[in-house]
Amino acid sequence: MTDLSTIRGFLLDLDGVLYVGDQVIEGARESLEILRHHYPCRFITNTSTKSLDSLHRKLIAMGFSISREEIISAPQAVVLFLQSQGTPVCHLLLADDVRRDFSCFPQSDTRAEFVVVGDIGERWNYAVLNRAFRLLFEGADLLAVHKNRFWQTGEGLNLDIGAFVAALEYACNKEARIFGKPSPDFFEMALRDLGLSPNEIAIVGDDIDSDIGGGQQVGFLGILVKTGKYRESYVAASKVRPDLVIDSFRDLPHLLGLT
Repeated sequence: MTDLSTIRGFLLDLDGVLYVGDQVIEGARESLEILRHHYPCRFITNTSTKSLDSLHRKLIAMGFSISREEIISAPQAVVLFLQSQGTPVCHLLLADDVRRDFSCFPQSDTRAEFVVVGDIGERWNYAVLNRAFRLLFEGADLLAVHKNRFWQTGEGLNLDIGAFVAALEYACNKEARIFGKPSPDFFEMALRDLGLSPNEIAIVGDDIDSDIGGGQQVGFLGILVKTGKYRESYVAASKVRPDLVIDSFRDLPHLLGLT
């Protein structure tokens, strides 16, 4: 049994751990309440379909008592980077709601310093990719909110933006800068926010590579849940080995001796 006695705080993935799509995972609200009485938590997400405000409103509507300041999102990591560059011209491949968080940057379809790739759902097509390719070929840098292969929806697994990021990298012969999980920089943001040492933090996630593998790289203990995008065959094929596997987030308080 994995020793959890050194853990002083938790990073919790959102989609796949607390909910899937618009459906709260059974027992997640109650278990989170118990956990937060004893441990500081931060809520991390690669989602690139919702602005930070919209994501916070969704969590509140689902019955989770989570403050906006406790959420660490991949799009916000991109915003912070772009702000450090001044006011660069950007070409944004982002959902309309997320674009609100980038409204402070000038935007262009014909010239850009950065091409920012997020989730645009059904709007992906050849013209969209080719426009981004031309901007990148002419010198723009490629920024990706994340590079996930797939994600879990209420209808099943969906192709994620990693496939489009990889296509642009290949065509332009340049590497994207990745901002979400499993980027060490992303986890360092959460680490600073919690104010703990890496060996005092556990990450709980449903993605063996981005959540568990990424967290372990910076020294976190990795707890994999069998909800969300978890697939036994995919986990077995991964080189990442979680420190602990549990059926659901609702089991965590019991393992910590909190119930």
